[in-house]
Amino acid sequence: MNKKIVHDALILTAFTLVLGFLLGAVYEITKEPIAAAEKAALDEAYKVVFADAASFEEDSEFDAAKAAEVLTANYSKDEITAVNKAVDASGNVLGYVINVTSHEGSQADISFSVGIQNDGTLNGYSITSISETPGLGVLVQEEPFYSQFEGKAEENYTVVKTAPAADNEIQAVTGATISSRAVTNGVNACLEYFRSALQGGN
Repeated sequence: MNKKIVHDALILTAFTLVLGFLLGAVYEITKEPIAAAEKAALDEAYKVVFADAASFEEDSEFDAAKAAEVLTANYSKDEITAVNKAVDASGNVLGYVINVTSHEGSQADISFSVGIQNDGTLNGYSITSISETPGLGVLVQEEPFYSQFEGKAEENYTVVKTAPAADNEIQAVTGATISSRAVTNGVNACLEYFRSALQGGN
């Protein structure tokens, strides 16, 4: 009986080792293509929100922990994950693309890139990851909603359920107020970080 237990244990151990090796090998094979696909998606998002830029340069001074401190008071459920400078062909900084993840989505996190010109004017945003309800929350990535932010330079934005009465009001997607507010607060978080750490610094 003991020999059978030892035999089974050895087989299980060998199986586990082989499986672990295979999983490791698969990870090594797929990690670069996955990283490349993620980078391509981000590059596309950057171009959407900063079409005038010739290239994008990672902001070497970005500190995620310091960014979190900036957002603690008003936007603690939003997370700045990366900052890139939008640069023209002559090397001049036109503004910034800030990557943000909102933890306020109705179904899951919503990640997107926000383009902000040097004077604080919004170019808009581009969703990079979303799992909101089809036909409702996912509509925050459609033109009727995101176009409400474009070309505006307000200090922050508020979600309303009726037609906006002021430039800083954003009309929610019908039946998706939570998703609308999540994106709007994410934009506000980017603006707060921009004013605190980036504006006037280029």
